[in-house]
Amino acid sequence: MSISEIPTKAPARSRESAGSVPNLALTIVAHPDLRRVGERATFPLIRGRAMELSRNAPDFSPPEKVWGQPLRDAYISRRPLLLEPASEGGVRLRLSGSGTIVVAQGQTLVEDAVFDGATLKAGVALELSERITLLMHWFTPPRETPPERHGLVGDSEDVARVRMEISRVSDLDAPVLLRGESGTGKELAARAIHASSRRKDMPLVSVNLGAIPSTLAAAELFGSLKGAFTGAVASRAGYFRAAHGGTLFLDEVGETSPEIQVMLLRAVESGEIYPVGAENPLKVDVRLIAATDSNLEARAQTGDFKAPLLHRLSSYEIWMPPLRERRDDIGRLFAHFAARDLASIDESFRITQPNSDAPPWFPARLAARLVGYRWPGNVRELRNFTRQLIIDCRGQDQLEAGPRLERLLAGPPAEAPQEDHTGPQEPQRRKPAEISEQELLAALQANQWNLAATSKQLRISRPSLYDLMRECGQVRFAEDLSGDEIERCARDCDRDVELMAAKLQVSTRALRRRMNKLGLDC
Repeated sequence: MSISEIPTKAPARSRESAGSVPNLALTIVAHPDLRRVGERATFPLIRGRAMELSRNAPDFSPPEKVWGQPLRDAYISRRPLLLEPASEGGVRLRLSGSGTIVVAQGQTLVEDAVFDGATLKAGVALELSERITLLMHWFTPPRETPPERHGLVGDSEDVARVRMEISRVSDLDAPVLLRGESGTGKELAARAIHASSRRKDMPLVSVNLGAIPSTLAAAELFGSLKGAFTGAVASRAGYFRAAHGGTLFLDEVGETSPEIQVMLLRAVESGEIYPVGAENPLKVDVRLIAATDSNLEARAQTGDFKAPLLHRLSSYEIWMPPLRERRDDIGRLFAHFAARDLASIDESFRITQPNSDAPPWFPARLAARLVGYRWPGNVRELRNFTRQLIIDCRGQDQLEAGPRLERLLAGPPAEAPQEDHTGPQEPQRRKPAEISEQELLAALQANQWNLAATSKQLRISRPSLYDLMRECGQVRFAEDLSGDEIERCARDCDRDVELMAAKLQVSTRALRRRMNKLGLDC
């Protein structure tokens, strides 16, 4: 099959509808100097003109800079490859006698190739002489530059949009609903909104509603009076009062029970809460940010989620893009995570002291495979992949995926991004009684004790998963860990909370809460 025959899905809408004309972009995914990953060159395709790609042209620049430099790798030919317009929004790559060996989408080119518009929309991975990987894709320059980066790594169009939307809403008190798949960075966006708001000096309280048993949810959220129920030996404030004057982040809001949804709606509408056992309401001043990976509109139609609550929470929505729709950020994210992991094993020299004559530490072929993988776990999965890869290759002069990571990358390739933001489709739920202890434990281990990913794999709600874990004698909870055990594990794992969670076999988020409660540094 030729490159031009690779099947792809047609784009949902033309980028011209955004109001700007897209440019052809080349983004560096891998380079012998890892500090150059993420640099970009753009070129308006005009019939009759060609974009030259060689050792000496074009100039690639960091997105926030106006200056740039060419690829400058001795193994790339000075004689340029040519990129020029083709029919129906495509691009033709002409070899033009260049000595640069080109691998496109995993195929070595022996003749000119044409890439259609849909293929370019997803992005085309170009490996140059086994040294450099570029992603060729369309790029529409943003109409305006966000005033802050908000702690978000990446410079794709979608990330620029998210940054702009955060800037627009952060100084208001309007509720915000963050939507997107698991692992796309919804909690990071919530923290960015709070940090840029007028409430930044007040508390930000995060609560994962899917991790709270339905029987305890009301007391956890709204507080309770002493003696209000069996086991209530003292009054408790609850998350709403803990966040008074600040921001309350409600993660996994789609997992809330119908009874709690009614209480949340009343709190949002009136600014009042009723602690369990109280006869009179309490006023609270809280800015709400909620997050979900569920299709709440579909659940509202079936009655599983209250439509009025959805309307209240979604007064302003921000969609967090899946990683497969921001593929030009994969190299940037990999380099960001790699820098942190290399520092932890005293190998930062692989970035700070690149050897231009040696084979690249980050191979071009591996980079192209990362760009082509679908990343169902999104940024969280890429982060875990990077850590596994660097630890496996500790002390080696070149990264190489081991058997476990090879199996992962052998999955289906990424598809062309779809711009239908009606929400993710949910598979049919299972009954918790159908799930054996063995299946539960296998799912927890496969998902590294991430409860959101585990519940999605098992196709049960988060409260149901929590109940199954309570009933299973082989599952431990972070709340059961002693301070001494956590401290020993922290020393063994150099205080890396994600590694600690994997070793202790608990969720990372729950471990952070336990450490905070015990006053331990995390």
